[in-house]
Amino acid sequence: MITDTLLRMTNLAQSFSVAFLYWFYVFQEAVMDRKKRKRMLSNRESARRSRMRKQKKLSDLIAEVNQLKKENSQILTVLSITTRRYSTLEAQNSILKAQLMKLSSELQYFSKMSHNITSNSFSSNMALCDRPHLMESFTNSSNMGYISQLIIASAEDMLYY
Repeated sequence: MITDTLLRMTNLAQSFSVAFLYWFYVFQEAVMDRKKRKRMLSNRESARRSRMRKQKKLSDLIAEVNQLKKENSQILTVLSITTRRYSTLEAQNSILKAQLMKLSSELQYFSKMSHNITSNSFSSNMALCDRPHLMESFTNSSNMGYISQLIIASAEDMLYY
C-alpha cells in the first residue's frame, strides 16, 4: 500500500508538474502575444507618423515649388519690361547720337561761315556782297527751312571728307 500511495503521489506530482508546465507555457505565450501585439501597434503608429511626416514634407515642397514658380514669373516679367525699356533707350540713344553728329556738322559749318563773315579779308566780304541773297537767307528767320536743307547737304558732304 505504501508503494501504491507512493506511486499515486508520484503520478500526482508528475500530473501537477505537467499542469504547471502547461500553465507556465500558456502564460508565457500570453505574455509573448501581448508583447507581440504591443510591438505591432507601436510599429503601426510609427509607420503612420512616418507617412504623415512624408505627406507634410511633400505638401511643403509643393508649396515651395508654387512659390518659386510665382517668383520666377515675376522675375521674367520684370526682365521682359527691362529688356523692352533697354531697347527703347538704345534706339533713343542712337537717334540722339545721329542728331549730335548732325548738329556738330552744322556747328562746324556755321563756325566757318561766321569766321568768313567776321574776318577782315576783302575777298570773303566781297563774296558776301556779291551774293546778297545768301546774306539775306542767313539773317531772315522765315528761310530757316532753306538753311536747314543747305546744312543737311553740307553735313553729308563733310562726313565723307
